[in-house]
Amino acid sequence: MATFECKVYKLRIEEHPNADALELAVVGDYRSIVRKGQFKTGDLGVYIPEAAIVPEWLIEDLGLTGRLAGKQKNRVKAVKLRGILSQGLVVPIVEEEEDAYRLDTENSYSEVYIGEDVTELLGITKYEPVIPTSMNGEVWNAFGLTPKYDIENFKKYPEVIRECVDHVTFTEKLHGTWCCFGYHPESDIPIVTSKGLSDKGLAFKFNEANQRNLYLNVYMSLEREGVDIVEQVMLAMGYDLVGWEVAGNDPIYILGEIFGKGVQDLTYGTEEKAFRIFDIYVGQPGRGRYLNDTDVMAICAKLENVDYVPVLYSGPFYKAEMERYTDGRETVSGNEACIREGIVIRLNEERRDDELGRVILKSVSEKYLLRKGGTEFN
Repeated sequence: MATFECKVYKLRIEEHPNADALELAVVGDYRSIVRKGQFKTGDLGVYIPEAAIVPEWLIEDLGLTGRLAGKQKNRVKAVKLRGILSQGLVVPIVEEEEDAYRLDTENSYSEVYIGEDVTELLGITKYEPVIPTSMNGEVWNAFGLTPKYDIENFKKYPEVIRECVDHVTFTEKLHGTWCCFGYHPESDIPIVTSKGLSDKGLAFKFNEANQRNLYLNVYMSLEREGVDIVEQVMLAMGYDLVGWEVAGNDPIYILGEIFGKGVQDLTYGTEEKAFRIFDIYVGQPGRGRYLNDTDVMAICAKLENVDYVPVLYSGPFYKAEMERYTDGRETVSGNEACIREGIVIRLNEERRDDELGRVILKSVSEKYLLRKGGTEFN
């Protein structure tokens, strides 16, 4: 899940190759189809991303009544117009005088600046699907003990990974639900949590009320000969364990994807719930470190019942290679007819960027974005 925001950007305008009356407003590598002449390169505009719920007054202003997605026709989704993918909407901004910009809102207008997040100002919210019962449950306050995790889209940061210079690994992005299995010396029970809960500092309770909980059931299914998955990984890393309550060891978090029938609309041909690891984090949340992908793969190789996510490519970064692997077929089931969600791009050696933070990005398949009846439970 990436950061949801509606920011003010300076636009680049490109020709639409298949339509004389349309143009492309470009933000980063995102393209939004607009009316020809509506914008020129250098103009400012608010980019409204996919999954945005747009208020009725703004839909009317943009001339999009009845043309958006969802039951209320107010949700932004990717569409393909005249053969070109359009992701998001662009709201115009008026320049009144040098370095002074006006954004029209529902009842007045406000001065804005480049880079400002105007989500609340426009009354835009993020679409949140109703979470299935199996992904909900009773929780406890694990504040400070759970990690926060985001992977931004390559299209938002197209210059961060350097062509031909950076060495990367492309792994298949599995369409399931993010989960975290963790150990922290301040907790006397394992930390089992979902993406949304982990961001809020919450974790699932081990109790009867949660006996049908997806995350807890997968966690318990990964126990092998009396040793749970967290302990298995800790042993593979050389941790000195004497029972669960150990002193002196760093916190450790196993981050992965639960997928299969009943999780999301893509099932990967399995009736059972499956789990793959994609990251391991060591240390206090916010102050620790992610292991390099080669180290994570080496740890997974020592585990008998858990694999790493599928590796598709490893080598110098080329954008053309990224695009080729993004739009391939999923490799888990072996069914060549099944679409791939996309890929995750991670550096072979961890690096941080001043704006992005940890350099890890995703690239999402066009077929995945345009599929019908898709689910997006986190």
